[in-house]
Amino acid sequence: MKKLLTLILLSMCAYHAHAIDPVKQYGQLQVKGSQLCDQQGNPVILRGVSLGWHNLWPRFYNKKVVQTLKRDWHCSVVRAAMGILIEDNYLENPQFAMQCMTPVIESAIKQNVYVIIDWHSHHLKTKEAKEFFGRMAQKYGKYPHVIYEIYNEPVEDTWADLKKYAAEVIGEIRKYDPDNIVLVGCPHWDQDIHLVAESPLQGFSNIMYTVHFYAATHGEHLRERMADAVKKGIPVFISESGATEASGDGKIDPDSEEQWIQLCEQLGISWVCWSISDKNESCSMLLPRATATGPWSDDVIKEYGKLVKGLLKKYNHE
Repeated sequence: MKKLLTLILLSMCAYHAHAIDPVKQYGQLQVKGSQLCDQQGNPVILRGVSLGWHNLWPRFYNKKVVQTLKRDWHCSVVRAAMGILIEDNYLENPQFAMQCMTPVIESAIKQNVYVIIDWHSHHLKTKEAKEFFGRMAQKYGKYPHVIYEIYNEPVEDTWADLKKYAAEVIGEIRKYDPDNIVLVGCPHWDQDIHLVAESPLQGFSNIMYTVHFYAATHGEHLRERMADAVKKGIPVFISESGATEASGDGKIDPDSEEQWIQLCEQLGISWVCWSISDKNESCSMLLPRATATGPWSDDVIKEYGKLVKGLLKKYNHE
């Protein structure tokens, strides 16, 4: 009897450990129709948070932050936002950028959570992006943990220009990595997903298109636009979002945020919230006195951070 109980307890522990290691649970991700799926073809929803710009909040780019976000916040995906703009960005200081990005990527691999390598820009830099993602694919393409986000938020680029850019960068990635997911941005701050639905990329597999929302500004209109695109077969991934106004500041709208999250859950759309940073604005989740590594007690997590942590623990309950 004791042996039987021991076996049951061991199996329960093994199941629990398996369930909290997303990459062990889901394996090599793939896209089927409009749905992100696991290696068996079953629907998957990833849920997590984004770090802030690496060149503004480098102190949070460390391996222990990934551990905290996995264990305490129940994240199944973490986004590393490599700044291509503002001072000390990747183009100006690539060595420092990789000193920030590398521990986050490699800790995610070790912790068995998915990690988005995000080219955090608002302007096209085709040559530089191809070179960067080619190197990332050569170094990390063998790991199913990695997701490539090749352009954070286009602002003024046309969808025609973005399609050309995406084809070049994806082509470079696929030289070295045939199957990991690639996220493609769409015009006007990742909101014109209807343009993608009218003319999606052709000839590529395992690609998805990003939509970004900030719930206190973006409401039913953008939700309907996204839902229509999904109905037309467009695979959507919310790689950045917030409960605040589009500026990242201002009021927090938990009701609109809940409507967004419920729609994502209904449509099978993965979602990531912005951001792990300590800026004096509403969408920044931590106070400046929060440690660089975590874990963080409630007294250093701001209102929006508590909201996000609660949503992650509610929906990432497996």
